[in-house]
Amino acid sequence: MQTSAKRGVLAALVGWSLLAAACAPSTPATVSLRVKGNAPDASVTIDDMYIGALAFVAKRGVALPPGKHRITVEKPGFFPWDKLVEAREGDPPIRLEVDLVKIPD
Repeated sequence: MQTSAKRGVLAALVGWSLLAAACAPSTPATVSLRVKGNAPDASVTIDDMYIGALAFVAKRGVALPPGKHRITVEKPGFFPWDKLVEAREGDPPIRLEVDLVKIPD
């Protein structure tokens, strides 16, 4: 292949790469959610989807997409904890402190 032909192919490939990058769907912005509390083995659900133990969520955090989300923390023998939060693009991290209350005997 001649040098000018190689340059033409290279230019076409570079142009195609730039076009593909421009057309690729962008990653939606997320807001960091940090939850900590007095019962590290309690279960955390967001929008009725199990996320993990409270200790795991406290350590790792959760990336919330923009919108309203219901955060629920539950542990047998304790009243459930529930909060509705709204994540907006560009917001600082949402920090929640969960204090589960024991159900009286």
